[in-house]
Amino acid sequence: MLFQVGGQGTRPTFFEMSAAQQLPSSLRAALTYSLGVLALRRPFIHKILDYEDEFFALLMLLLETHSLRTTDASFAESLYGLRRRGVRIRLKKNSKLTDLGDEIHHTGLEKRKKVLSVVFLVVLPYLKEATLQASLWGVSDERLDDIDYLDGGGNTFELRSNSHVEASTRARLIKRLQKAIGACYPWIHAGNEGLSFAYQLLYLLDATGFYCVGLHALGIHVCRATGQELMDTSSRISKIRSRERESLRGPPWLKALQGGLLSCAYAVLDYAQNGLIAAVFFFKMMEWWYQSAEERMSAPSVYPPPHPPPPPKVAKDGIPLPPDRTLCPLCSQKRANPSVMAISGFVFCYTCIFKYVNQYKRCPVTLMPATVDQIRRLFHDM
Repeated sequence: MLFQVGGQGTRPTFFEMSAAQQLPSSLRAALTYSLGVLALRRPFIHKILDYEDEFFALLMLLLETHSLRTTDASFAESLYGLRRRGVRIRLKKNSKLTDLGDEIHHTGLEKRKKVLSVVFLVVLPYLKEATLQASLWGVSDERLDDIDYLDGGGNTFELRSNSHVEASTRARLIKRLQKAIGACYPWIHAGNEGLSFAYQLLYLLDATGFYCVGLHALGIHVCRATGQELMDTSSRISKIRSRERESLRGPPWLKALQGGLLSCAYAVLDYAQNGLIAAVFFFKMMEWWYQSAEERMSAPSVYPPPHPPPPPKVAKDGIPLPPDRTLCPLCSQKRANPSVMAISGFVFCYTCIFKYVNQYKRCPVTLMPATVDQIRRLFHDM
């Protein structure tokens, strides 16, 4: 299965390299989610989840080794049609200018660089995760010393004291090592992240051909595979597998057994590769589905403003409203210290409405029951 991303030339775009680098983390999340769902009905799968780091590192070790042997690329890079090439820089003197120019020649990926690539892709990330967990949580395998309490001999106390001294010394050394790792790890991690960001920025600006520190240390460029290479991938894999079958030695029955085991191993690798790709697609689809659903549910609903309530009805026996809205209905003068009746919404002078409500206990316009506590001061009058 192959993803083709747009672009011209042999140099991959920044987005291709970023997608290839982020694929293992998405693959791990998809695999962990799938195992967690299966563990709900099969409790023994929890044992795999307890050793999640080791299980995923072993799986990626098999996939990366197989991919580098057959396609000269990592598992994620091969999906995007990328290949790893060794870099040889030859200096040449320009005949017209006095400065030195350089030529970059891409060569095939040597076996040593394939092994180092597996180390940078699998071993170092696993050690980084293990170091982080050890520095944060410490060692969890502390247990009681194996002491024979039933032994009645005289050496029981000596064995117990010796084992206790050795355990305490080992515990002190482990604690010191954990403190040293905890003190140094943030600086090492910050330096690594800073270098990664600098390399990615330079790669984005086309100032370097190395996307990360590991590729620069190995002297490897990631290039797009040509159309012929993509077409010859399956034939190359079949040639490698047939060559490995022919190199088998021993009696015919042993060759047949080894050939069957190789065929089974190749089938498992192919099935795991296709299954993991499908798991990534399934995980991404479910993540997009639930994320979009959550966004729709959590997004604030924007409703139109409600219509204003209808004005209160003026009572037949109430005081009529003046034609000028700026006048007080009680004194028919310009309102002074305008105040509103909360139950009706009509505005009066404060002294007028206070005396009227204090005496009659109602609104003068609507004749609705009211108290002086329902008078509200207005600080802006139209």
